[in-house]
Amino acid sequence: MSEVLQLPLIAIGALGGTVSMQVNAPGEGVTPSLSSEALLASLPQLEDLARITAQTLHLLPSASLTFIQLIDVLQWAKAQAEQGVQGIVLTQGTDTLEEVAYFLDLLWPYQTPLILTGAMRSPNQAGADGPANLLAAVQVALADESQGRGALVVINDQIHAAEHVRKTDSLAMAAFSSTHFGPEGLLVEGRVRYLKAPKPRCSLPVPERLDHRVALLEASLAADTLLLEEVAGLGYEGLVIAGFGAGHVSQQWARCVGQISHWMPVIMASRTGAGATALRSYGFIGGEMDLQRKGALMAGFLCPRKCRVLLWVLIGCGMEGELGRWLAAR
Repeated sequence: MSEVLQLPLIAIGALGGTVSMQVNAPGEGVTPSLSSEALLASLPQLEDLARITAQTLHLLPSASLTFIQLIDVLQWAKAQAEQGVQGIVLTQGTDTLEEVAYFLDLLWPYQTPLILTGAMRSPNQAGADGPANLLAAVQVALADESQGRGALVVINDQIHAAEHVRKTDSLAMAAFSSTHFGPEGLLVEGRVRYLKAPKPRCSLPVPERLDHRVALLEASLAADTLLLEEVAGLGYEGLVIAGFGAGHVSQQWARCVGQISHWMPVIMASRTGAGATALRSYGFIGGEMDLQRKGALMAGFLCPRKCRVLLWVLIGCGMEGELGRWLAAR
């Protein structure tokens, strides 16, 4: 008993997703149904690594998670950190894993590792990856080198920074990557091997406002401006545009951006999936130089989805005036 009490303590929170999904009737698709305790039952080897406390926070496909629910998850994780756990692991669906990780990373003020993981195959499929990913997540949470790195995504034996990781394939086992930046580290024979030193971190306060909305629109060939023209009138307080190439839009969209930026923050990101927005290359109407003159801010390497998360958090904190500084660091 004394040896068990000497093991470090890990808190696991289950949110749902493929890692928790099963077929409940023949011919039906999988749905979230496995509790955190059921997930742990598939990994008896965890008993030799740590004392585990587990709680089922939600049983949802990750596409249905909301910012308000995630703030509740954040408060649960904070309580675990303040009680002195070695690390915290969250299991969830992969569809919004990159966004949830970034949301929590922005708001995580502790040195305690906050690890997110999921699965590409449900437990009833051959070669299900959920148990291996959960084991790897616990191993990363236990590593002293994980302290002070904020929220990390651990999947497919890779460790990714929340800011850079993206889901880049819909169904493949190797669905996640950090384009240009690469993983922060790897798991090799169960050993955590970091490839990069931790960077200085700055967290944001938990938003006090929760009722605001930020729109995300994607530029496309010959797209009309009807939705753009209605954004302000529909009650949105911020706008992110996934633009062409290095952050460009049509001449018609550019005129709308110039008008909208008087009413709310506008971020121009790239829809390409890799690479940064430009700053001083293209001078045509709708190019990034024109859009900056019209009041838009360029996203840098931050993808459109995470731009929306960042802007929602900043508005909720009353810190939208800091948006330019946060984006400049991206």
